Amino acid sequence: MNSITIIGAGLAGCESSWQLANRGFTVNLYEMRPALLTPAHKTGLLAEIVCSNSLGSENKDDRISAAGILKEELELSGSLILSCAKESRVPAGGALAVDREVFSQLVTQKITSHPKINLVREEFLHVPDSDSESGLAIIASGPLTSDRLADSLKSLAGERIYFYDAVAPVIMKDSINMSKVFVSGRYGRGDDYINCPLNREEYFAFYDALIHAERNLPHDFENNKYFEGCMPVEALADRGRDTLRFGPMKPRGLINPATGREPFAAVQLRQDNFDGTLYNLVGFQTGLKWGEQKRVFSMIPGLENAEFARLGVMHRNTSVNAPVVLDEFLRLRERNNIFLAGQITGVEGYMESTAMGLVAGINASRLLAGKELVSWPRESAIGSLLHYLRTTESKHFQPMNINLGLFPEISGGKIKGKQERAKIHRDKAIDSFKKFLEALLL
Repeated sequence: MNSITIIGAGLAGCESSWQLANRGFTVNLYEMRPALLTPAHKTGLLAEIVCSNSLGSENKDDRISAAGILKEELELSGSLILSCAKESRVPAGGALAVDREVFSQLVTQKITSHPKINLVREEFLHVPDSDSESGLAIIASGPLTSDRLADSLKSLAGERIYFYDAVAPVIMKDSINMSKVFVSGRYGRGDDYINCPLNREEYFAFYDALIHAERNLPHDFENNKYFEGCMPVEALADRGRDTLRFGPMKPRGLINPATGREPFAAVQLRQDNFDGTLYNLVGFQTGLKWGEQKRVFSMIPGLENAEFARLGVMHRNTSVNAPVVLDEFLRLRERNNIFLAGQITGVEGYMESTAMGLVAGINASRLLAGKELVSWPRESAIGSLLHYLRTTESKHFQPMNINLGLFPEISGGKIKGKQERAKIHRDKAIDSFKKFLEALLL
């Protein structure tokens, strides 16, 4: 066998396709869009980004993070998604943020022009049988998997986990009242963010309007669960009057030049496209009804006359219970010709999904070549994510972003602060990862 079926052309599916095609294998990549759209997708472009345009922090100078370590590993692995992200980046301080459309266009062009990748624009209805024409397959259909494919997967995977996710609004920059805002990063680091300062009275008026605004509730709202990393702003506000001031509206490190002090609260706006004509409300994922979004968010100083290029939406995400369903190589325990990749495996985040696409793609290529499947080094970011998927107690399993808490415990000696800890993890991760990549070539 010299070919493979990949279902879903999001971040993970495109990464898997790229890794396999560059190793000489033929890829039949299935994507149901644009004929069949999801509740969040709007186009037929591959790797369409529907939530935040930020792909997380990077390692710069002495600022080391788990997300930055993961990006270093992806770069060492020749990641298509990371290279396109860097080519389409927009200013975002220490984070890697992209122009959504340019990013997706780049990925689409790379995938469709590769001689070993056949893009098939149709819905894949069921998990391939082991003896079917599809044979070896990677399911990378994402958290918004179509109902028919999800039902087929459920017959093999059993219990699935549902989480509700939300998307933040995007506004036109020229509709911002610049006389009421200031441009700055936290602690004066760059000028990549527009900041909308609120005094005490403005904050509590906004808070009261937000918690009483009408919401689009899921059909099974009484049983709903949210992923903590993408909590709707109104759900956060429900936890208490000051929750937003210690979350997406925290003013720490933002000095308003008009007063010389930190404001009582602040809303940050981040550039959303190359031209700088669109900005998104950072941390303001929401499931409010659209009319309510316009009314409530227009109470934010500087956004009184904001024009919304995109309003926020809420949608349901699906992932499997990985410790029960998947083996250490991301294969279904009940069907070892099927790999899973991306958010459906139980990771959360763009780069984490990409990493699972990388893992599935490389292991599938080894299976096609008649080689042993490989385990990623435990010290690495990717290895730590895989370890979480494999070892977490299934009763309490939920999607997870990369974070330093997933890395192996550091033994010996007293560690001075988070950055020293992060640097030790980074050095161990990259050293083990380079050795791992060298061994793959043998």
